[in-house]
Amino acid sequence: MSISQKLYIKNMVCPRCIKVVREELEKLGINIKSIILGEVEIEQSNGKIPLEKILIVLNKNGFELIEDSKAKIIERIKKKIISAIQQYDKIDLEKINFSNYLSDIFRKEYHYLSSLFSKTEGITIEHYIILQKIEKTKEFIKYGEQTLSEIAYSLGYSSVQHLSHQFKNITGLTASEFKNSHENSRKSIDSVTK
Repeated sequence: MSISQKLYIKNMVCPRCIKVVREELEKLGINIKSIILGEVEIEQSNGKIPLEKILIVLNKNGFELIEDSKAKIIERIKKKIISAIQQYDKIDLEKINFSNYLSDIFRKEYHYLSSLFSKTEGITIEHYIILQKIEKTKEFIKYGEQTLSEIAYSLGYSSVQHLSHQFKNITGLTASEFKNSHENSRKSIDSVTK
């Protein structure tokens, strides 16, 4: 008898994460039906899914299995925000209204999503979005392929001054100071929370 199950995985935020999770689960002999950021659908023909082994291998690679339904929503909210910002070249971030965007995706009132996110993460969804945009800005600055005006436009800021102000508030540095610093302290996108 074949059994199918969806697993929700925390910290799975990039294509490399998908590759690692796929490889690790396949090493355990698990048949993967589908895999996307934050979730894997698996199928086992013998009817037994080795959850204990899955937990161990996920933890070893910096991932966590999410079992709480509210935690699953929070993780999905993060994935949707990260995905939108990482796809800045395909999505017009200036026109996107994240409250409507998230409400439409989850088919829930934004107030509920916002409240749940704030209680769990200790920051608002809006602040999380700003943090993700600042990390993307750091990436752009580090590679020096765009001006600050182009970066502001790409990430949906109304002006370069708005981006500059937020960048300074979050990092404590101006964009120029960040570019000239030797640290260029970027965070992995899954660890951006405060």
